[in-house]
Amino acid sequence: MVSSEYERRIAARFATFDQDGNGYIDREDFSVAAKALLTEFGVAARSDKGQALYAGAEAFWQGMAGIADRDGDQRITREEFVTGAVKRLRDNPDRFAEIARPFLHAALDLADSDGDRAATVADTVRVLRVLGADEEIAGAAAATLDTDGDGKVGEAEIVAAFARYFTVPE
Repeated sequence: MVSSEYERRIAARFATFDQDGNGYIDREDFSVAAKALLTEFGVAARSDKGQALYAGAEAFWQGMAGIADRDGDQRITREEFVTGAVKRLRDNPDRFAEIARPFLHAALDLADSDGDRAATVADTVRVLRVLGADEEIAGAAAATLDTDGDGKVGEAEIVAAFARYFTVPE
């Protein structure tokens, strides 16, 4: 892949995490994402599902900060993201999946309207849109995640796809 294409893809991944667009990733970005998901699905922050989502967001932040926040200032710059998170996680996508799993599990639980431990493709689109994907990309991604064509997306599919998306090859 051409270096400029690689840089473009990294910038897109960074922007996904930088929810407020201030140029760095911090704990607040993860809280903003959790709050937006709760609002989208009409779930109270103090509910069990709300608390699980916030706990998952905090665990995700702690994992990312542990890997990428090289100067310990509780913020991940784009440079730290590229040199820390992307390079380390590219070599170990399973590590990234494990860091993201609590948040993704809780987000899936929000989107799971019938309790079958899977979200519909339409609700998966909603999650992706709230997290910053545009409508067309969210729709295509959600459809791709439905690997068996049953109209549902499960945790294993989401976690694996999330890890692949964020562990960008050069």
